[in-house]
Amino acid sequence: MEKTIGNPLSWTARQFGSAGDHIAATAAELGGDALAPPRIKRLSMEDVWAALRAGKEDFLACRTDAIFAVLIYPLMGLALIAIGFHVDRMPLLFPMLAGFALLGPVAAVGLYEMSRRREAGESVSWQSAFAVIQSPAFGAVLVLGLYMLGLFVVWMYAALQIYNWTLGPGSPASLAAFATDIATTPQGWTMVLSGFAVGFAFALVALAMSVVSFPLLLDRHVGVPVAIVTSFRVLQRNPGVTLAWGAVVAAGLVLGALPFLAGLVVVMPILGHATWHFYRRAIG
Repeated sequence: MEKTIGNPLSWTARQFGSAGDHIAATAAELGGDALAPPRIKRLSMEDVWAALRAGKEDFLACRTDAIFAVLIYPLMGLALIAIGFHVDRMPLLFPMLAGFALLGPVAAVGLYEMSRRREAGESVSWQSAFAVIQSPAFGAVLVLGLYMLGLFVVWMYAALQIYNWTLGPGSPASLAAFATDIATTPQGWTMVLSGFAVGFAFALVALAMSVVSFPLLLDRHVGVPVAIVTSFRVLQRNPGVTLAWGAVVAAGLVLGALPFLAGLVVVMPILGHATWHFYRRAIG
């Protein structure tokens, strides 16, 4: 067939038309078009272990791709450590690292997409992790990610207020002096206990919001409100199993943080892939 040079104006119009269609589809995805809420399954601890096994299989099947996709996660964590060791921000070092886990579901979105494609029998490469950007669901995922970021900011503010109430408001003289105050003074113990209590509350809210919401947005046209409500309903229907899942994820992130967050390069992709499979077991 003879090829001709296309009209630049018509080509530009087509590109704008395609972009407009994509934006319209993305905007529609925010509200969703589900006629009925997703059905929540009854879970058991076997579902937790099965999700972890499936996550490990996904990781082994596309190991190089997964490591490449999440390499930025430990690098960002190291950046937080560098910021935290500034003397003025030292009291916020641990809250930064602990609260950074609130953003884990956002960082793992690409892994959910890889698991979804592998489950569907599609080819998977490192580009698959970034294909979410071209998906109509990306706008909804971005909005939910902003919610999680807002939760992280509120947690950091709460942690700062706890420090000001106990050992603050002045900056510690050094890291050694700060550690000594924490371990040997009533104010230090009060800060630790209060921080753990408040941090647990934030972690519970984050778990309830995100345990299945991000994979659900990628898999179905439900919209952000339904995704969040469904995630809360999973916790409500399966409180023990969901809390156990959160504990497994938290323990994995702690182990992955040793040494110097390097373990997250392996732990993060396994947990990310496993989260997709946990979602598939939780939603009918």
